[in-house]
Amino acid sequence: MKKRTAIIKRKTRETDITVKLNVDGSGKSKINTGIGFLDHMLELFAFWGFFDLEIRAKGDLKVDIHHTNEDVGLVLGQAFKKALGDKKGIKRIGFASAPMEETVADVVLDINGRGCFYFSLKGETPDKAEGYELEYAKHFFDGLAKQTGMNLVIEIDGGNVDLHATIEPVFKALGIAFDQATQVDPRRKGIPSTKDFID
Repeated sequence: MKKRTAIIKRKTRETDITVKLNVDGSGKSKINTGIGFLDHMLELFAFWGFFDLEIRAKGDLKVDIHHTNEDVGLVLGQAFKKALGDKKGIKRIGFASAPMEETVADVVLDINGRGCFYFSLKGETPDKAEGYELEYAKHFFDGLAKQTGMNLVIEIDGGNVDLHATIEPVFKALGIAFDQATQVDPRRKGIPSTKDFID
């Protein structure tokens, strides 16, 4: 099977980001975005998804973390889109649940070429953690979904007031669901679409 890897570099006046991705990896990661909380979440994502992932980002953190956080999601999505190519043989759909304390995160995704993101939280809105907040996570997921070209639905039940306990199971479940969706099914001889095409 052809190696499913990608290197994406994106430089703007606000951020300078490089992402190296191996879809068929072993879960190794080297993440440095300048946002400690996001680094930890992406390490979890790579570990549970068995992706080898390197991210190096420099951004205008003196302003705030918004641009860097969102742009990392965009570039990671571009890396998945490039690495998956025409998506021949992939399962395309993935879903997973992960708990942390009283919180359960459900993630469902479909790599169908159409970027769409939906988020639902049942419970209290969590506090900030290390300068990170729930809205930043939502911006990250939105950019990731739209650049990958996937429908991404995230539902959190029993939202802990601790942001870490609320968001960590999301990234774990996202990694597991992404791993499922990107696996090649030997029964699928072509592109997983009745149109025989995915953008």
